[in-house]
Amino acid sequence: MMAGALLLALPVLYAGLMVWLRGGWNQATLVPRGDKFWLAGRAPHPLTPSPPGEGELADRINAHYSSVLELKISPPSPGGFRASSGGEARGWGACPASQRPSALELGEAGPLFSVLIAARNEAANLPQLLQDLAAQTLPSAQFEVLIADDHSTDATAALVAAAAAETGFRLRLISLPAAQTGKKAALLAALQVARAPWLVCTDADCRVGRGWLAAYAALLARTPQANFISGPVLLTGPPNFLHLLMGLEFAGLVGVGGACIARQWPTMCNGANLAYRRAAFEAVGGFTDNLHVASGDDEFLLHKIHAAFPGSAHFLADAAAIIRTAAPLTLRALLRQRVRWASKWRHYQSSASRRLALLVLGANVALAGGVVAALEWPVLWPWVLGAWVIKLGADAWLLGPVLVFFGQRKWLWGLLPLQVLYAPYALAVGAAGWRGGYQWKGRAVRV
Repeated sequence: MMAGALLLALPVLYAGLMVWLRGGWNQATLVPRGDKFWLAGRAPHPLTPSPPGEGELADRINAHYSSVLELKISPPSPGGFRASSGGEARGWGACPASQRPSALELGEAGPLFSVLIAARNEAANLPQLLQDLAAQTLPSAQFEVLIADDHSTDATAALVAAAAAETGFRLRLISLPAAQTGKKAALLAALQVARAPWLVCTDADCRVGRGWLAAYAALLARTPQANFISGPVLLTGPPNFLHLLMGLEFAGLVGVGGACIARQWPTMCNGANLAYRRAAFEAVGGFTDNLHVASGDDEFLLHKIHAAFPGSAHFLADAAAIIRTAAPLTLRALLRQRVRWASKWRHYQSSASRRLALLVLGANVALAGGVVAALEWPVLWPWVLGAWVIKLGADAWLLGPVLVFFGQRKWLWGLLPLQVLYAPYALAVGAAGWRGGYQWKGRAVRV
């Protein structure tokens, strides 16, 4: 009896955490409208009021930013959003790229967002991302794109330089000096020439929707005190079993990260989709205290900004803000990526992240250990099965709405096979990450 109760202890604690996180996810996906709420980024729930119209959204953004940008956003016309600067409004979304004015021609206040992209050997992926950025519904005057080339050996730099002369938005190439390498160095180099008060980050191999930046602007209009915003990321890939498991695990990480931020207990985020206020970045010292760690340009910053400015981190639970990134094509590539992520764990200063990681790992190991114990002592099987039901039920409780948000509810059936594989996978990745070395972008990295 005592041994059986011990087998249930960690899964029960884990289930309690998942219930708490489900409340956080629900909180993140509800957007206030007056004294009621609507579900962000999705069709209105039949029991909730309809979301505010696009005209109301434009009013909200104008009310908060017109004094800063001296620009107005008008409700969408058939040609898309319109930007004006005291003169006649024009539908730039309908104009050819060559006829669109630059941000400086529209006003002296500068853009609201500087999009920072670190790129190394991304010539094959950048054309798609640049096409997505050119299609943004946010007026081109309100954002700029800065691509920092991290010593690429392919045509990345030439591609960006050529595109800068053709795009309808401000695009600039920054080349890193020979002595500087790595993603953080690239982001810092781009930041030094950025003009906007908000820095938005994504990766060169990502795809963004037309409403990506507009979704960030809408959240800032609702929460002007924000200093850090984490956005959703979805893995894409071929419809095979490996991608199902990768996508399910990744969706779980995004869901947990978003729920923790909504609960103001931030643990994780993803550098492929996030934004932070430049003033907050500078106030916490930016990357200064973790420049020696190759990874962690996202989560370390989240933890520091939350510590310095409690309550100012938010999760952008808007389907328009979902960024899509290709899943690793092979198991070996997946393990390399996860080891890179795990390499920063020992450098965490956030106790919330450490406690969460230990509880998740402990619950998964307890299930595997319970099966081994039951093979030796069959009397434990009812307790082991109970632990598995509790753990899987808790995962389904949290992942259900997360997968609905991503439009991937069909992935839920992969919970059982993922659970079977997860304990050895997590232990192997954690041990390799603790050792501190990995290969990435053709470089051997030690942390």
